Order: sequence, then C-alpha cells, then structure tokens
Amino acid sequence: MSIPAFGVGTFRLKDQVVIDSVRNALDLGYRAVDTAQIYGNEAQVGQALAESGVARDALFVTTKIWTDNYSQAKLIPSLQDSLKKLRTDYVDLTLIHWPAPGNGVELEEFMGSLAQAKAQGLTRHIGISNFNIELTRQAIAAVGAGEIATNQIELSPYLQNRQLTAFLTEQGIQTTSYMTLAYGKVLKDAVLAEIAAKHEATVAQVALAWALQLGYAVIPSSTRRENLASNLKARELQLDADDMARIAQLERNGREVNPEGLAPVWD
Repeated sequence: MSIPAFGVGTFRLKDQVVIDSVRNALDLGYRAVDTAQIYGNEAQVGQALAESGVARDALFVTTKIWTDNYSQAKLIPSLQDSLKKLRTDYVDLTLIHWPAPGNGVELEEFMGSLAQAKAQGLTRHIGISNFNIELTRQAIAAVGAGEIATNQIELSPYLQNRQLTAFLTEQGIQTTSYMTLAYGKVLKDAVLAEIAAKHEATVAQVALAWALQLGYAVIPSSTRRENLASNLKARELQLDADDMARIAQLERNGREVNPEGLAPVWD
C-alpha cells in the first residue's frame, strides 16, 4: 500500500483553529489528514471533513491509539469511539502512538488488537509511531511481514535517523516524517536559507522537499492558509545532489520530542 506523500498534521491544534486548518487544507487540495486520540481534536477534525464536501473515498485519515487504550479490552472500543468523533465508518490508517515500554501492556497484545481492528474493517491499514529498530522488529513478528504500513517518526534536517530509516526501507515500511521543521528551528538555518534562495523557495519548502526526495511522507501543520499553500509547493521543488549533500551535513541528533516513559531507547 502507499501512504500519501503529503498530508496535513493537526498536533497542538484545537477547537475552531483545527477546524479552519483542516478546512483550508482540503480546500487547497490536501487529501491526507493526521490526528490522534491524545490531540483532543478528533471531533473537530471530523466536523471539518464532514463539512468539506470531499468524498470519503478521496480522503486518507490517520489516527493514533493513546497509551491508556493499549490493552485488549480497550483498544478496539477506543478506536470505535474515535470513528464516531471523526464521523466515519473506518480510518485509513491507525497507529500505535508510542511504544511506552513498561506501561503494563505487552507489545504483542496491543499489536494483536490493532490487527483485529483491521480484520474488523475499522481501519484499512495499521502501523506504528516512534518505534526504534528492535521494537519495529517485534511489531513485525507480532502481526506479520507486510502488515505494518508505516513508522511515523520525528525527522528533520537536524535529526536524520539514518539507521532507522534504512531499516524501514529494507522492511518495505514507509517512513512518515513528523516535526520536519523541528518546531520551526530549521527555518533560521543559514545553509537551508542559502539553498532556498538558490531555488527561489522558502526554507520550509526546502526542508519538506528534502524529506520527500528521501522517500518519506510528510505531515506539516499550519494555522495559516498561506503557509498551508506554500508548504504544498515543496512537491514541485527539486533539490540537486549538492543541496542534498549539504543538508546531510546538518545532522546533529536534534531531537525535539522524547517523553519519558513513552519513548524507546533510540538507535
């Protein structure tokens, strides 16, 4: 299966802000929307989707199961609740949000429940988020080769995660990049600014084009319609080998998101 290469994220967006962001994104041509149970905005995302007039089969909707719902007793009911909020009979992709080692639910249990959700038609595809190599291996063993559609991980020019992304490619698992702009930190980068000037592009477009050219899917968010439109233009930006080599040198293990108790030991 193919994860859409370009979607809109909704992390940290609430209430009317997220409704407007998703509505604008769909109006501009986005068709993939990423949310999560913990974001507290599934109902508002669902409202925006329902009011957009875009046919359901033209959309690709992703949500993520929160750690409180990993047990066999809770995972499927929690996903059914998400579907009600999203006003849909199914989502296209459901992810385990964090591996949360030691939270009392074994990986085999929550991956097994996720596979059951797929078998019941609640989700078209299943995947993981924030899993390292070893935990990805365990997830593959739990549900079978070819079943995991993506691993959604933090990736930016400052955190390039080469070992993990190479492993995912070997396994035929799509990499989805979140935090591609590193909370906006890369927007001030001098090297990226030079590359942007060379191409008459924005720095955000350069960072997103970098990820796209490496074969990753991206899900940038914005509350501003003009930024949503500008981000989409990254699909048309072709960086050359020199640009890509210069960006490769920006790696500095610049991780922005690493919650204690939820994150694994990173590769």
